[in-house]
Amino acid sequence: MTPVAAKTIVVQRIEDPAAFQALREEWDELLAASLADSFFLTWEWLYAWWTHLAGDRRLFLLVARQGGRLVAIAPLSLRARRVAGVLPLRSVEFLGADRLSSDYLDVIVRRGWEADAIPALAQYLADARLALELASVRRAGCAAAALSRALTQRRWRMLETPTAVCPFIDLSGHTWESYLGTLESKPRNDFLRLLKNLTKKFSVRLEPASSEPQRREFMVHLVRLHNLRWQNLGGSDALHTADLVAFHDEVSRVTLERGWLRLFVLWLDGQPVASLYGFRYGRTFYFVQTGFDPAYGRHAVGLITVGLTIKSAIAEGAEEYDFLRGDEAYKFRWAREVRHLATLEVYPRGAPELLYRRTQRLTAVAKRIARQTLPRTVIDRVIAARQRRFQILASR
Repeated sequence: MTPVAAKTIVVQRIEDPAAFQALREEWDELLAASLADSFFLTWEWLYAWWTHLAGDRRLFLLVARQGGRLVAIAPLSLRARRVAGVLPLRSVEFLGADRLSSDYLDVIVRRGWEADAIPALAQYLADARLALELASVRRAGCAAAALSRALTQRRWRMLETPTAVCPFIDLSGHTWESYLGTLESKPRNDFLRLLKNLTKKFSVRLEPASSEPQRREFMVHLVRLHNLRWQNLGGSDALHTADLVAFHDEVSRVTLERGWLRLFVLWLDGQPVASLYGFRYGRTFYFVQTGFDPAYGRHAVGLITVGLTIKSAIAEGAEEYDFLRGDEAYKFRWAREVRHLATLEVYPRGAPELLYRRTQRLTAVAKRIARQTLPRTVIDRVIAARQRRFQILASR
């Protein structure tokens, strides 16, 4: 496709993984100079995702330059599928959006270049007429929302769906003791009592991986302990397949080299009983995965590991501990604040997939009303009629 120029901005599409690989230094420099700066937009995370987890997607990176200087990246991939099993649909999605908890995804724009770069990217996408499905974006203040609004000015349609919350702790200015003082008395006292009892019964050591041999060893412990934790709860969806393990093995290797990896093992009398896997990037400690041996569950080793890693994050000067997506109760023992995530879907005017999404929403509303007033057989007939109507309209 011919590059599109807007003012002094030239947008080009990258489809070759070798060209993606060659962007590494430019990519992370741009990210650090953007308002979107977060760990899950680093080249290291997204290139590893592309290598191990992209499936049958095609690369659809959009890079915007001014006089050769990189001013924006839309980190996208192209996905072909069928809507409702009937209609062929090609859409572009964020790299890293599938099979992982990649939170705070966004378009990366150099500070001060938003007013020029975003319209240039919007024009390129408008010409391509591909639906956008932008998952895991912040509900407030993200460049992806600005890009979506720029497309709506071209008579596209946008749907915003809230998806998750990310609990986090503001650690700014805190010592471990002052942070504990912010907690309610019960969770604070429970943690201190459990830790005291554990140190009476065992030799307790929380150790971070600091070398490549340790990283390899600790990743084995993480995978084993994570899957042990979930084996009686329906199984894990995070570290249960060879490609996911290979992805995290590569990410942990390259982030250890960058100084970002935070991979801990809790040892009791020399036995690995719990693990926590995260990253320190910028001012933030990102909590990604954990695991523990259920045989030690009565000692609350999972809870203690989380608490000790918060203590470690404070000691190294982190200003935030982010639990990422999920409203699990254990996170709110520690965190009081949340960020909200959403998915933005943006469609060209008249796109059949927009018709389908509206049909889905109408069907969901109809189901809720019908459950209160209609017998099951009538509900089934209403749903079937809506599905037939969509198939007829999609075939025109």
